[in-house]
Amino acid sequence: MKNLKFLALFFTATLVLVSCSSDDDGNEPINEEEVITTVRVALTGGSSPINLEWKQLDESAAPTITVSGTLDPNTTYTGVITVLNELENPADNITEEIEEEADEHQFFFLTGGGITISNLTYLDFDGDGNPLGLLFSFDTGEASLGDFTIILRHEPNKDADGVSEGNIANAGGDTDIEITFPLEIQ
Repeated sequence: MKNLKFLALFFTATLVLVSCSSDDDGNEPINEEEVITTVRVALTGGSSPINLEWKQLDESAAPTITVSGTLDPNTTYTGVITVLNELENPADNITEEIEEEADEHQFFFLTGGGITISNLTYLDFDGDGNPLGLLFSFDTGEASLGDFTIILRHEPNKDADGVSEGNIANAGGDTDIEITFPLEIQ
């Protein structure tokens, strides 16, 4: 019986110690999760720029997804991602926070539904030389339809197998946002 009381006291003390983090000492601000209401992707390289936009200003409503055109076949595109919180006035540019915390973030890009996109390449990196993904490029193939999914992970394991090449399977971390855009190559 004494052992049970001792164990209960030990676990309670451990729980109290673990639940107090160093952020609670007032020396460092707690980094709250960013509110993301808008993601814009500007694609250039074809006959005309293509703009992708995901917007959700009201969590109770479905997001709106806009794609401004179609991709040219057999073309290299460069992409630039902008992330905003438009609930603030003026809008809070979350892109800057992602850049500042590049070692804690990585975008991943997935294709599906038969879209012929290949050679997806990261063009920006964190201080350790690991990919970030606010800037990227890819090549289109022949005419096709499909999905282009963009996922922003917070605190991925960038040293895990395949993660630096864009393989999300071993990345871990938390998903800040996941968006699927319908794309057409024609």
